[in-house]
Amino acid sequence: MLDRDSWDEILEALTANTFRTLLTAFGVFWGIFILVILLAAGKGLENGVKKGFDGIATNTMFMWTQQTSKPYKGLPQTRNFEFKNRDVDALKQSFPDLLYVSPRNQLGGFEGSNNVIRGTKTGAFTVYGDYPELIKQESMEITKGRFVNQQDIFLKRKVAVIGQGAIKDLYDKTEEVLGTYIKVNGVNFMVVGVYNSKSNDGNAESNQKNIFMPFTTFQQAFNYGDTVGWMALTANDGASITKLKPQILEFMRARHSIHPQDERAIGKFDLFEEYSKVQDLFAILKFIAFFVGTLVLVSGVIGISNIMLIVVKERTKEIGIRRALGATPGAIRSQILLESIFLTFSAGMLGIAVATGVLVIVNNVLEGMPKEGMMFANPSVDLSVVFFALIILVGSGLLAGFIPAQTAIKVKPVDALRTE
Repeated sequence: MLDRDSWDEILEALTANTFRTLLTAFGVFWGIFILVILLAAGKGLENGVKKGFDGIATNTMFMWTQQTSKPYKGLPQTRNFEFKNRDVDALKQSFPDLLYVSPRNQLGGFEGSNNVIRGTKTGAFTVYGDYPELIKQESMEITKGRFVNQQDIFLKRKVAVIGQGAIKDLYDKTEEVLGTYIKVNGVNFMVVGVYNSKSNDGNAESNQKNIFMPFTTFQQAFNYGDTVGWMALTANDGASITKLKPQILEFMRARHSIHPQDERAIGKFDLFEEYSKVQDLFAILKFIAFFVGTLVLVSGVIGISNIMLIVVKERTKEIGIRRALGATPGAIRSQILLESIFLTFSAGMLGIAVATGVLVIVNNVLEGMPKEGMMFANPSVDLSVVFFALIILVGSGLLAGFIPAQTAIKVKPVDALRTE
């Protein structure tokens, strides 16, 4: 156990040449500082990007129809076809691992041309026909009223849920929205809810200008029959939509007499696959941060090892005297190792403290900045990383002091006393 004399000896050895000690310690300080900052920056970027997935069921794929690219069963090559309501029921029955199968229709393309009227005001909005489960798949929250429900679907009610952007274009600031009517392509709908999009995908303004209504009402009001524009399919937590995708596509090709190898006929977007790529990217970034930070830290450790060798050489006579007075090789080795560990650990902890202070300042600055479109949020480092850094510091101190310590115990007392 260390006593006061041992600590005094450590401090005296390290302060014998203060400037040299500080320069040596700076290498370790800078290495651990860079490691923490790189990891925090990677986490901040990861948080910012993943914010774009907030509220979205990431285990989801989207599927829509396109022209066929191969002739099949006497049908032409460039044939158009459509999904139908019965396809939705068939998917639910055939794939029990699907949590949601949401048929969707869209009116007027992206932001239709002046398709909504309220009094003397008109606006261009994207109008969707949807089922209630969509709110569990999309990144939105209801700020007033409610979303579409099953009774709306069953009774084909002419109700609508509108976004903040639509309110801004169609209503006065002090006007109550719920219970009012809007006219979509000549059909009146009562507003029963207001939503706010939480998506951070770079289309924040357009995401607030959507209008949602019951899927069945949409089909009836706008003469869509039983046509389904596209589907959003979400798998259960225990299943992967990416693994289900080939079976689903094969099933739909068979239902619509499409060549089994026709990859173009059914369009698809696998959100889970894209989300997994993002996760893999940040795993690589984290590895790079560890790799670069560790290399910088190793350079600092090498510097400490070199300085400790110089210190041992400068203290050769002292070590010889201590050996002559009965100091064991273990005691000499322990003293050198403790000096190395103390210097490494102190410099490293200072690096962690300064890096933490920098992160606190950065987070305070980010708090005062607009969140919309921000791709960097809450840079931080897990406690496990700090614990890992502490282990690195102790291990580095032992490594840095090992060679000098071995050199010290090899010094023979007689040779040491003869050294000038």
